[in-house]
Amino acid sequence: MSDFMRWLYANYIKPEVAKADRRGYEAELSSMENGLEPGYAEDLDRALEFYMGNAFLLGVRTGSGLKQELSGPLH
Repeated sequence: MSDFMRWLYANYIKPEVAKADRRGYEAELSSMENGLEPGYAEDLDRALEFYMGNAFLLGVRTGSGLKQELSGPLH
């Protein structure tokens, strides 16, 4: 992942995810955040950084494609 994506993850994506509504996922998220040994918790953080960064980029690419699709004639 590029330095920019690491910065974006740390300064935008991760804080937004931390503010997200967790209703219905409290037990699972708590178990992942508090039930792992420190080494595994660090691995989880790195995996989340990778997947969230790539999901963000997918959203950007998808949104860009939708703009073109929506501005064209209806099928």
